[in-house]
Amino acid sequence: MLPNISSLGFHLYNAYHSDERTLDSSLQWLSGHGQLVPNYSCWRQKPVAVIGGATSALTIQMGTLLDLYKIPQISYGHFDSILSDKAQFPYLYQLANKDSSLHRGVVQLMVHFEWTWVGLITTDDMRGEEFLWKLRGDMVKHGICLAFTEKIAVSERRYGESQDMFLTRIIESSVRVIIIHGDTDSLMIFRYSQPLHVYIWKVWITTSHWDITMRPYLRDGYNFHGALSFSHITNEIPGFKSFLRTVKPAKYPEDILLKEFWSSAFKDEEKSEKREQTECSPNASLEALPLYTFDMTMSSLSYTIYNAVYAVAWALHEMLLVTSEEESIRDGESRAPQPWQLHSFLKKTQFNNSAGHQLSLDGTGSSEAQYDIMNFLFFPNETEALVKVGQFISNVPPGQGFLIHKEAIIWSWMDSEVPLAVCTNSCGPGFRKTPRDEEPICCFDCSPCPEWEISNQMNMKLCTKCPEDEYPNKERNYCLPKVISFLDIKEPLGMALACIALSFSVLTALILWVFVKFCDTPIVKANNRALSYTLLISLTFCFLCSLLFIGRPTVATCLLRQTTFGLVFTVAVSCILAKTITVILAFKVTIPGRRKMIWLQPGVSNCVVVLCSGIQVILCGIWLGISPPFPDINTHSQPDQIIIECNEGSVLGFYCVLGYMGFLALGSFTVAFLARSLPDTFNEARFITFSMLVFCSVWVSFLPTYQSTKGKAMVVVEIFSILASSAGLLGCIFIPKCYVILLRSDENTKECIRNKSGHNNGKHSGTLTQNSFTRRKR
Repeated sequence: MLPNISSLGFHLYNAYHSDERTLDSSLQWLSGHGQLVPNYSCWRQKPVAVIGGATSALTIQMGTLLDLYKIPQISYGHFDSILSDKAQFPYLYQLANKDSSLHRGVVQLMVHFEWTWVGLITTDDMRGEEFLWKLRGDMVKHGICLAFTEKIAVSERRYGESQDMFLTRIIESSVRVIIIHGDTDSLMIFRYSQPLHVYIWKVWITTSHWDITMRPYLRDGYNFHGALSFSHITNEIPGFKSFLRTVKPAKYPEDILLKEFWSSAFKDEEKSEKREQTECSPNASLEALPLYTFDMTMSSLSYTIYNAVYAVAWALHEMLLVTSEEESIRDGESRAPQPWQLHSFLKKTQFNNSAGHQLSLDGTGSSEAQYDIMNFLFFPNETEALVKVGQFISNVPPGQGFLIHKEAIIWSWMDSEVPLAVCTNSCGPGFRKTPRDEEPICCFDCSPCPEWEISNQMNMKLCTKCPEDEYPNKERNYCLPKVISFLDIKEPLGMALACIALSFSVLTALILWVFVKFCDTPIVKANNRALSYTLLISLTFCFLCSLLFIGRPTVATCLLRQTTFGLVFTVAVSCILAKTITVILAFKVTIPGRRKMIWLQPGVSNCVVVLCSGIQVILCGIWLGISPPFPDINTHSQPDQIIIECNEGSVLGFYCVLGYMGFLALGSFTVAFLARSLPDTFNEARFITFSMLVFCSVWVSFLPTYQSTKGKAMVVVEIFSILASSAGLLGCIFIPKCYVILLRSDENTKECIRNKSGHNNGKHSGTLTQNSFTRRKR
């Protein structure tokens, strides 16, 4: 490379972090030898390019002046999209890789460690603003909030004022994790602003723009112990570390900067002050220096400068080759290359550096940067190290580019585990997040899940309902399977009710047998013997129909439950109504041979039973024809049960059947109440009155109780009402008669009845009992 040129030299200028000094250094370079005369140069051979601009601000300040003279400027600072505008910066080139995916790597790191409440320190320029907007936008997608944002000016740094501006707020803040974005120069203000011997105890996330090892004092490393840094992945330059191990001032005596650095690094201040020419610490090596003084690893900025030097060399090489050919044509005329001539060659320059990295300055060569995640460690013996604990690759499918070794990370002095960085503590299972008014979404309260809902994960925004066949547990953090519920005959309650029903039905059958056995006695003949038989049979079926309500509902049992219950009770109440009417007619129609005697015929009472029961049959038929009952699954009445029940189909039909039966019962009660004081030895009216009072009381209590209960309790209430009302009829009407038949048989004779009849006639002259009327009729 570079034919006819022995070496490629350079001049080094310092910008001092100041816009004024940056322009001053640029003018010195243009004028030469410290002369600040515009458009005048003392250079014997003018340099052809400038490699400079560690920050965007410095690059812009230099470019404003250099563009006037069409001097190429290659920026080695981090890539800035603003500097890519060729209309504004036509002679500016950038070699650094793009950092447009850096914010995604930072957010993925926070998501991995579940950090939702972090702070940000960034530079007050367009690059810092762009990073802030990208970072905030990606944070919102993952539910992460910025607790604060501190911006540092990039020009005219005033180190003495920095502590009053923002450092106090950072120290007093409860935020544990803080992101630092900015270049080394602009964030040096943060280094110098740290109070001595004041430890901040934060976890720092630094980006590739900031060299975490650079600081004014060694002990400042305590505050950054455990920090995680995103560092550019660069190819290793062959022979670079070997060169650093052997470099010494004696080997390069013309390098004044190396000599000064050597004296400062190895604390040989006395020799440095005496300006002795002998080598300071001849056996020393750069490898022995601590990390904060010198890093043996080439940084990303140094790597870019290395590539920039070679880019200029390649472009100059191509230009000299072309110039040599033209000069040979012009008979050896020699001209020094001008800076503006280099542009066309820089645009076309493409080469592979010694590390095998392909480079281009045409604007298309800047690819997305890849990052190593480094863990900065500062040990009690004041040694330090950077350990790789992860990696972030942007141009791969989502979920594959981020890798972190959690167990390899050493955190800050206060944390042995992953530090907690949240505004409020997490909401555990069984709770949901309730946002606070006028506060970020990361600050919330934890509210218990509403009834019937659960949350089985941390920090759920909404609780979810359980499936229909499950219900929430007491803590409302998972669902339990619901128990299938119906009144099973195997359970104690179902078995007890079934035994009671069977016992009463057997007792009713025994009473019927007694009545049949003593059918010719006066007490059985009184009040229509056939109606008594019919009433006893219907009561037997009343007790037995309650068995239809026990067991798992089926189509057949659902169809028969209410209809059978309605029909048999209607027959029973109709018999009681017929018996009561018979008693009244027996006392109203007392003269034999009249036409009214026809109402005392047995067929009349039978017609009453048939007519009343027939109406109920019609109502049941209409109900079954329009909307019959059917088996149904109820998952809502009880939270922990799936109730297998009979859906009544038409509620109107059910209450019509029940209401008609109640109407007959009320009629029977009224008629019996009117006939309760009629004199007779075996007058049933007073017993019927009491029995119907019990019957009506049971069913009047049944209605509100039935409506207020659910599931199995509804069935139990109805069975109890059936058994209680049937037992009331049986006990009030037939138990007294059985007592007379079985235990007081001497009162169940014609002679005893005749004596009682005569006694009654003496007390009630002109009044005939039903028995005397019956005897007179016979």
